[in-house]
Amino acid sequence: MYQASLTTVLREWGRIGCVGFGGPPTHIALLRKLCVEEREWLTPQEFEDAIAACNLLPGPASTQLSIFCAWRVRGRAGALVGGAAFILPGLIVILALSALFLGNPPTWVVAAGAGAGAAVAAVAAQAGISLMPPGWKRAPVHSSRYRWTLYLLLGAAAAATIGPWLVLLLIACGFAEVLAQHLPARPKPAAQSRRGHPLRALPLLAATGLGGGVLFSVAWVALKVGALSYGGGFVIIPLMQADAVHHYHWMTDAEFLNAVALGQITPGPVVHTVAVVGFAAAGLAGGLLAAVVAFGPSFAFILLGAHRFDQLRANPRVRAFLDGAAPAAIGAILGSTIPLIRALTQPWQYAVLTGAALLTLLLRRGPVLTLLAAATAGVIIVLAGGPLPQ
Repeated sequence: MYQASLTTVLREWGRIGCVGFGGPPTHIALLRKLCVEEREWLTPQEFEDAIAACNLLPGPASTQLSIFCAWRVRGRAGALVGGAAFILPGLIVILALSALFLGNPPTWVVAAGAGAGAAVAAVAAQAGISLMPPGWKRAPVHSSRYRWTLYLLLGAAAAATIGPWLVLLLIACGFAEVLAQHLPARPKPAAQSRRGHPLRALPLLAATGLGGGVLFSVAWVALKVGALSYGGGFVIIPLMQADAVHHYHWMTDAEFLNAVALGQITPGPVVHTVAVVGFAAAGLAGGLLAAVVAFGPSFAFILLGAHRFDQLRANPRVRAFLDGAAPAAIGAILGSTIPLIRALTQPWQYAVLTGAALLTLLLRRGPVLTLLAAATAGVIIVLAGGPLPQ
């Protein structure tokens, strides 16, 4: 029996989508307060199990958790309504800001973007570092710490060097760990374990396409982001930067830094950044298409597999794959700081980056405060005569 009406789901999940600044920790706290403490739709154990199951899936975990909780209280219709209500507020805001930052913006807007963009590497480093302790603690349980460290280093090196091929490294580390844990390699189970993996669908989707051209390329980049972002939203940075800046030339390095900053200072999931990339490539249609494709896997995983979450958590092959892919993804987040730093062009941006590193890594301030402070510093420096990035 359903526990809430669709109107309630729309209202409550929409509220979280509007006030959910600060990324996954904020989203999880707001969902727990609503679903466990206030409404008692889920027990604390059920909520914790849902978090664990969503962390086993590729894609934005907090988005999947919001969709799962809505599914839990109102079925598939609730999952669709709740997920959309959680995503849309931030998407609307970030597309509006994209028009401002990527069009023909005034000088102060460019300066704010240059300042915030300079701080992105520090915020990415904080995100990667924060993921290391829990991953390291889990390593002896399912994996060797030597292998965990190797996967971490490989992910960092790949993000700093090979750009769009990073996805293959993440997958390779996952399957390497499956083999390392001496799991059965019988053909039938192996085929079953890959059936639900997003890579099964990639060749078919690539073949069918969306009519070719720029929109097809936008969809392809967004699909890789939505289906392969293990380890949190920041792993999308190295996945997107090589495609958006160097391969397709939709954006400059400075504009890409702005996109990542916008994804941090707007409410909702960090994966909204892909909408800025789509907007740069093909305007509003590209931004909307990128968002739909990037979030599509999250809805599919919940709508088709939420009732099997307990089995997913207990599946040794799935856990082993994540034991390899997850540390590689953390390494990729850390490694992404190198191309982000290389994208800076003005000496004052390095000074802003240093200040941001002090705020995030030493004073432990959140990303929203850090990026807003960096944006303010950029405006002040440029208005005082500092040069704008080229």
